[in-house]
Amino acid sequence: MKKIIVALLLFAGSFAAEAQELVWETNVTKAMAISTETKKPLLLFFTGSDWCGWCIRLQKEVLKTPEFAAWAKENVVLVELDYPRKVPQTEDIKKQNTELQMAFGIQGFPTIILANATTKEGKVNFEGIGSTGYVAGGPTAWLAVANGFLKK
Repeated sequence: MKKIIVALLLFAGSFAAEAQELVWETNVTKAMAISTETKKPLLLFFTGSDWCGWCIRLQKEVLKTPEFAAWAKENVVLVELDYPRKVPQTEDIKKQNTELQMAFGIQGFPTIILANATTKEGKVNFEGIGSTGYVAGGPTAWLAVANGFLKK
């Protein structure tokens, strides 16, 4: 019986480890380079990580699940654009995030934008693929929305 319990704990732990392996870039320039190299679109997650209740709920119910982790590794380059109230950020990150918030017209959190990015003559152009936020129903429901954007 102990062996079964240990095996189940190890199995469950492997899913938790997989979800934690995701890399969320905070530098959009670096994320764009990865996107170009991998030919995957950007998933831009606009969040108030330490104060926005819906952002925290989206993280818990979707973004930190094994289902999302597996999907993200195959389909997108993850970018977190955070607007915290208590966690300090560098001035460069604050400036970058503010510029992207204005460029995309973000008015509420959480907002997730799927986009392709190109640089031409030193200027960045974003081509929006789709936009969503919190979707009730866990990872299955959320991924159905995201996959709908990617299939277009």
